[in-house]
Amino acid sequence: MSMARFGHVSETQYEKDAAGFAARLPAGEIPLPRRATAGSAGYDFVCPVEVTLRPGDTAVIPTGVRVWMEPGWVLLNCPRSSLGRKHGLRLANTIGVIDGDYVHAENEGHILVMLVNGGDHEVTLHPGERFCQGIFVPFGLAEEETVTEGRTGGFGSTGA
Repeated sequence: MSMARFGHVSETQYEKDAAGFAARLPAGEIPLPRRATAGSAGYDFVCPVEVTLRPGDTAVIPTGVRVWMEPGWVLLNCPRSSLGRKHGLRLANTIGVIDGDYVHAENEGHILVMLVNGGDHEVTLHPGERFCQGIFVPFGLAEEETVTEGRTGGFGSTGA
């Protein structure tokens, strides 16, 4: 059952968000997320930039990727377990929630991943290295008033 499709943000958006990184993959060469095995739930994201994090450092990684989802689905971004176990890397927000309407945000739905080094040694991620994984999950709605607001902003755009 297919309920989503990955794609790239525009080269302009990627270059804007990746401007602070000297070493990076060209926008057209960023692989789209994919599962490593037939039994994998997670779609591995490739780090398109080189970033070094000292203990306590935080970095926002521009993935160059966006996702279109059918209604009723959400993409949860999680760190790859090996990076947490070996290096203490984790998502600064513990889990990234990519809503279905995020693809229509002003930043083209560019999936940004905020990593923090909670370990005791410096860690460098290289372009092309798998660093997080996205898992599609269905969600339900509680009884509530009808929500009519639309998304405009990007990362963290629905409020503080």
